[in-house]
Amino acid sequence: MVHVLSSRTLLTPTDPERSRVFYGERLGLSVYREFGTGPGRGTVYFLGGGFLEVSGRAETPPSPAVRLWLQVDDVTAAHDELRAQGVDVVRPPVKEPWGLLEMWIADPDGVRIALVEVPAEHPMRYRPGV
Repeated sequence: MVHVLSSRTLLTPTDPERSRVFYGERLGLSVYREFGTGPGRGTVYFLGGGFLEVSGRAETPPSPAVRLWLQVDDVTAAHDELRAQGVDVVRPPVKEPWGLLEMWIADPDGVRIALVEVPAEHPMRYRPGV
């Protein structure tokens, strides 16, 4: 059995600097560490319980099958902040039939990112009798 100690999502963008601006400045993710120098350097961001590494350079954007799911405290406030930062909102906040409040944005390469608020009464937060 594999004993996993840590994990991270790796993104290889078509324009690393543009992606660093998006994740570091627009989304405001904090830097965990950086490695290398110059435009080819890698940056690893804190991502809640995991990490997001933006490194290398790809000739083509990542597959549309790659998506990120980020839980936030207040999706409406996140929506307002991101629009003020110039982030293109793919879909504004909506309460989904499964009870989560979700909005969608995309990074500069089109990687879809769900920002999700889990309401206090939602089973993901509260399970009666447990």
